[in-house]
Amino acid sequence: MGRPSVRDRIVDAASEEFHRHGYNACGVKLVTDTAGVPKGSFYNHFESKEALALVVVDRYGTSRRLEDLADRSVEPIARLRAHFGFLADDIARYDYARGCVFGNFTAEAADHSPAIADGVRTAFAVWTKAVADLLREAGDSLRGQDPDVLALFVVNAWEGAVVGARAAKDGSSFAAFFSVVFDSVLK
Repeated sequence: MGRPSVRDRIVDAASEEFHRHGYNACGVKLVTDTAGVPKGSFYNHFESKEALALVVVDRYGTSRRLEDLADRSVEPIARLRAHFGFLADDIARYDYARGCVFGNFTAEAADHSPAIADGVRTAFAVWTKAVADLLREAGDSLRGQDPDVLALFVVNAWEGAVVGARAAKDGSSFAAFFSVVFDSVLK
C-alpha cells in the first residue's frame, strides 16, 4: 500500500484535529504540523480552512456506515439499533470527549459560515433520509407515525444524547436514547 498523498494527510490531520479541538480552535498551522507537511502545501490543495472543513464533513459522513441501514438481510429495527450502537461505541472509544462532527460543526461554525451550514444541513438530510427509508421498510413498527418525521426526531434525539454523553462523560444519555427510542417509540 502506497503512502497517502499530501492532500489525504492534510484531510486525515484535519479530521483528527477538528474532532479533538473543534473548528475554531484548530488553525491551518496545527493541521499542517499534524500532517507533517509545510503550511504552503495546504494552499496547494485547499482554498481555505472552511473548504477543508467541508471535505472533513463529507469524509465523516462516509465513515458513519449509512449503507448498513439499507442492508435488507437484517431486520430494520435491529439495523437501526446496530447503527446507533456503532455510533455510541465510537464516541465511548474516545472517553466521550468527542461528539458527532455534524453536530460539532453545527454548534460551532454553521452560524458564521454559510458553506459549513449547507454542508452539515446536507449531511443531516442524507442521514435522516437513510433512517426514514429504513423506517418505511419497518412499516408496522411505526404504529401510524410518519417515517420522515420520526426519522428527524430520532436523528435529533441522537444528537442530544451525544451532547449529554459528552457533558456527563458516560453512556447514560445513550442508555436513555436506546430505552426511549427502541423500547417505547419503536416498540
